[in-house]
Amino acid sequence: MTIKFFRRNWNRFSRLGMGRKKKQKWRNPTGRHNKIREKIRGHPSPVSIGYRQDKSSRGKILEKKVVRIYNMKDLGKIGKNEIGLLGKIGKRKKTEIAKKAVEMKIHIHGVNLNKFAKDMERKRKHETKSGGSK
Repeated sequence: MTIKFFRRNWNRFSRLGMGRKKKQKWRNPTGRHNKIREKIRGHPSPVSIGYRQDKSSRGKILEKKVVRIYNMKDLGKIGKNEIGLLGKIGKRKKTEIAKKAVEMKIHIHGVNLNKFAKDMERKRKHETKSGGSK
């Protein structure tokens, strides 16, 4: 379950988003006696660390086990009912992993593998034609 954070008094004034979804945005409360800024009980809670949604609880990942991928060996460890989630890796390793995942028919969350691999190939060809990288 996600918590929606709205600006204070958003439902009182149309300019703050009453009936206008795009305007219903969080703005940090500033004000001397602001109850939300002071985090007084009974008032809406302000945006703060700890409300972030965990990646493993999103959408179609729910029924599958999440496996972090940092290198090519981790890609080989993915089983049938598991899904890959790329760790913090560079562009070169990411392209290698994307190519291998397309060959092995493995799904990696958050990356369109075919599109990503094609884009990287196109950029590599463009760099070689222009005479090197920037």
